[in-house]
Amino acid sequence: MPRADHQRDPCPWSVVSDAGSAFAMGAIGGGIWHGVKGAKNTPRGERMRGAISSIKARAPATGGNFGVFGALWSAFDCAVAEWRQTEDPWNAIVAGALTGGSLGLRSGPRLALASAVSSGLVIGVLEGAGVVARVFSERPSTPGKLQCFLISKLLLLTNTHLQAPTT
Repeated sequence: MPRADHQRDPCPWSVVSDAGSAFAMGAIGGGIWHGVKGAKNTPRGERMRGAISSIKARAPATGGNFGVFGALWSAFDCAVAEWRQTEDPWNAIVAGALTGGSLGLRSGPRLALASAVSSGLVIGVLEGAGVVARVFSERPSTPGKLQCFLISKLLLLTNTHLQAPTT
């Protein structure tokens, strides 16, 4: 059975690909969000018209905002990966912080720093969830060895070793 290749595009092309994907997600999600919001804020009998009007007015802007974030994040991710010469979750976290900080620069250095920290934390949580999902997807089929497997994975992730207590 052939396996799907989940490798990313090369860096110049991944920026374009990620920007387009982020725009699509933002436009679809923004369409849903603004459609519900437009219907909710319109009087009865006019809700469908209000929803469509709100979608047409705000969904493209939401998609554009997501697209800019996706393009910047991908460009920073490529730059950080090239600079560090490694591919790990820290690249995405640093790229998220740099993206949030650069998007917040127009609001001043204080808000740029807050935006960088919050974006880095959000990307860190998402990357952490991905690591946990990978650990549990690699789980052995034998139920008796599950505890040993989880402990070994935890030790590998934290780079610590169990030591016997000295008395």
